Amino acid sequence: MRNYLLALLIFAVSVVGLSMGATLPLVSLRLHEDGASPWLIGLFSALPAAGMIIAALLINPLQRRLSGRHLYLGSFAVALLCCAVLEWPQPSAWFLGLARLGLGLAMGILVILGESWVNELCSEARRGQVVALYAACFTGFQLVGPAMIGLFGAASPWLIGLVSLANLLALLLVYAYLPAGWGQVAAHATRSFSLVGFFRVAPALCMGVLFFAFFDSVVLSLFPVYASGHGYAVAAAAFMATLILLGDMLCQVPLGWLSDRLDRRRLHLTCGVLALLLGMALPWLMQHPWLLWPSLALLGAVAGGVYTLALVLIGQDFRGQDLVTANACVGLLWGVGSLSGPLLSGALMGLASHGLPLALSLAAGLFVVTALGSAHRLRHSLPAS
Repeated sequence: MRNYLLALLIFAVSVVGLSMGATLPLVSLRLHEDGASPWLIGLFSALPAAGMIIAALLINPLQRRLSGRHLYLGSFAVALLCCAVLEWPQPSAWFLGLARLGLGLAMGILVILGESWVNELCSEARRGQVVALYAACFTGFQLVGPAMIGLFGAASPWLIGLVSLANLLALLLVYAYLPAGWGQVAAHATRSFSLVGFFRVAPALCMGVLFFAFFDSVVLSLFPVYASGHGYAVAAAAFMATLILLGDMLCQVPLGWLSDRLDRRRLHLTCGVLALLLGMALPWLMQHPWLLWPSLALLGAVAGGVYTLALVLIGQDFRGQDLVTANACVGLLWGVGSLSGPLLSGALMGLASHGLPLALSLAAGLFVVTALGSAHRLRHSLPAS
């Protein structure tokens, strides 16, 4: 039964990744073709992240009123409707904006609950591998979205048709196989900390999630611009972003396997240090293509490892309602990182030609410093305990 539920949750997050990866660039491209201003395109691009922040704030009260099964069914129904709106004949800006916000809200609930349940279902001995597979499927299907746009074109109804079909299939599978009452939280269930309190409890894990959300949004939105500004053809620059995400996807399961055999916190910090070093080296690497391409794949791998290992450590350290609250904080931080990444990186790129590596290095450096501080406090607390 456990393996069936894990398979269902991994399929569900794959559909979430596909929905995000397909609709986020699709809406931007269609608005651009319709002559929308960059400000309006940016606003619509930010709305799903805002929806994820709202999901993080609402998840605890929602869980006290509805079972996880009902929340999953409702979220996939909302996602299906919000995707279908994209093929509505000339939807108004308000209607489209509400659909983008609704999709982010639904995706946020699905991701927060899915991460919590996967960590609860897997054994400690295989936690790293299972959580890494979950994260890799999410990233992999995010990559499928832009590839489908390239295959079908932004104007084709096939793209949204296939994404809607995937959401419908997920809805039917959840209805058929997720047990009734699954994920129901008792009204008297307590938690040890709030969303804000989780920052004090696990600052390194929070900064790890924030770094990767920042990194992911910057790579998708601005890395092709940065690379093309330094002499690379547009097609090559776009493929660089794909290569970074491909490195992330392909290396998460091996990293998860390692985390089941090595010290997880040390491996987490090592990934952060490597991301920092590669970010700092990007201006030099841009002048040496034979080193740049493998370095981009490695950068994606270690940056993704920071996020995956944060999820593994959350599952290792927390249980019950605390686990849900921790993952709600992950959703909140993902939204904040997705909003702040392009804003800060864009501003720095306007000030310096290598503003993007500077932004990535600052984000990675903040995680490394926080993780080192947490490790120092943990070492000093061990004798007292």
